[in-house]
Amino acid sequence: MRHSRAYGFGKLQELDNDQLRGRCPSIFANQASSRTSGRYEFIPTAAVVTGFKNQGWLPVLAKETKVRNPDRKDFCKHMIRFRHRDHMDKSLGNVAVNDLVPEIVLVNAHDGTSSFQLHAGIFRFVCSNGMVVADSTIQNHRIRHTGQVVNDAINAVYEIVEDTPKVFNQIENYRAMTLAPKEQEVFAESALMLRWPEADRPFSPAQILASRRRDDHKSDLWTVFNRIQENLLRGGMRGRRKNEQGRTQRTTSRAIQSVSEDLRLNKALWTLTEKLAALKG
Repeated sequence: MRHSRAYGFGKLQELDNDQLRGRCPSIFANQASSRTSGRYEFIPTAAVVTGFKNQGWLPVLAKETKVRNPDRKDFCKHMIRFRHRDHMDKSLGNVAVNDLVPEIVLVNAHDGTSSFQLHAGIFRFVCSNGMVVADSTIQNHRIRHTGQVVNDAINAVYEIVEDTPKVFNQIENYRAMTLAPKEQEVFAESALMLRWPEADRPFSPAQILASRRRDDHKSDLWTVFNRIQENLLRGGMRGRRKNEQGRTQRTTSRAIQSVSEDLRLNKALWTLTEKLAALKG
């Protein structure tokens, strides 16, 4: 089983290099894994981090997949979330839309399993939730490992930033859409299927719809999406499932730690929300 080490989720402070290195050493690899081919040109993620910092984009989260194979240790897939220095302050004057700020999500690996990837992200202060926008709204950027990675990555950031206003317009539309109880249940049922097979599902739609704070006890599409996203990715839900012997036992959902699964679930949930909004017109 693979899992990740994470640091800084929900923190408003920039992560310094010591914190990044301690939780995500693959950022600072000084060579590529022996698993890569001769065509692979090594570009350290640390160089991109420095380039982003020079442009005002500061790292606020870093996590990497933990692997058992020693050949992949310290070269594995990793994720960094960046927030612009203008959005580090929670005061309303610095928050783009209500309690939301845009982020840039960088994914990379030095073992040949991933190109440089840049995705649009949204951070919600009230629940410290970090979301990833679906490619159907803002296309992700995949950059090959070449000598132009840093410049290409910085250019991609500004392309994402240029498209960000339409994300916030989309969110405002979601805030204006009210979901009936049955619609919420169907939404939750579909979201559960993204993570657990129907035959082996220990949790109910009601659990994934549960609010963790009073302010989220609303019926608009945006709030319902946030409740579902938080419960699905954060874990902590209690349920019952059958073990290999067919006996029912208690279980608790775990937080998503895998970099790949984090991206997959976040993007799938965003897409599901888009489709539900389209159905409601």
